[in-house]
Amino acid sequence: MAQVPVAEGIFTWPSDDPQLIASRCSACGMVMFPAQDSCARCASTEIEEHLLPRRGRLWAWTTQDFQPPSPPYAGATGKDFVPFAIGYVELPDEVKVEARLTESDPEKLVQAAEMELVVVPFGTDDDGNEVVTFAFRPVAT
Repeated sequence: MAQVPVAEGIFTWPSDDPQLIASRCSACGMVMFPAQDSCARCASTEIEEHLLPRRGRLWAWTTQDFQPPSPPYAGATGKDFVPFAIGYVELPDEVKVEARLTESDPEKLVQAAEMELVVVPFGTDDDGNEVVTFAFRPVAT
């Protein structure tokens, strides 16, 4: 079974050390994720691709304990639904990224904990490929 990203241009794939693909405004330096064609701060179109650091700090989080409405939710449904955590990870001197977290036990999540980008299974597509997406996991200490 082939692995395919949930969307093109979100993270480097395939890769043993994936990175999120952002954009940086050449005019004012603002970093945007996901990548944008123009700057949200100064409206410049002088935008370049920018790879984000793989590690950051957990800024805030919550758990999704019930199945969200579909669409836009496209994950497991019904009895196959598994609660998950989502949070903001602050990447140093860059941007805060909203992402799925691999740890969903709120007792194990700590503000400012070091987190690392990983690629995790998301589901399968119509062709039988495994769809993967990005998430952050706590860094083992």
